[in-house]
Amino acid sequence: MYFAALLARTEDGWEASDTELDDVETLSDLADLAREASPDEDTVLVLIEQEGSWFGVVRIDGEEDPRIYVSDAAAAARSSYGEILLTDELLGRDPGDADDLDVLDLDGTEDGETDDDQDDDEDVQVVVGGGSAESVPHGPVGDPGILDDLGVGEKQLRSLSEDAVNEIAEALGASEVLETVR
Repeated sequence: MYFAALLARTEDGWEASDTELDDVETLSDLADLAREASPDEDTVLVLIEQEGSWFGVVRIDGEEDPRIYVSDAAAAARSSYGEILLTDELLGRDPGDADDLDVLDLDGTEDGETDDDQDDDEDVQVVVGGGSAESVPHGPVGDPGILDDLGVGEKQLRSLSEDAVNEIAEALGASEVLETVR
């Protein structure tokens, strides 16, 4: 089960809104959606989680490039929403090596494959457009300092549990507003 929410920082505190990712196909689309949530170009966080598997944080500060943190790249690579966050740059690939992860079903598995078919001890080989295989590492990728100035340090971010989105919101003082959209 997925949950996605936007937290926009305003002069009055945090405002939360749930977000539908069905029409979001790229990181650019996601950044545009986040910017719409804050007309004053304040900080906006997009929090995405797949229950018990992985979470991601995208931070938009005005017109700056989005900053991203994903708790487990391999788990996110098996997710249609995770693939939005796993850009070539984030994974250390040359742009154009693979444009998308189209062969994945919405549940994050390939046609006919079950979640049990994945071996958690190895990098996940994801078949990408054009039929080549790309290795996606297990574990976190991105900017672990993404929330440092908001009171969630790298060590705390890396140690978050299955309820990461709520734990982040609590650390930011936004748990009550997040709960209104959950």
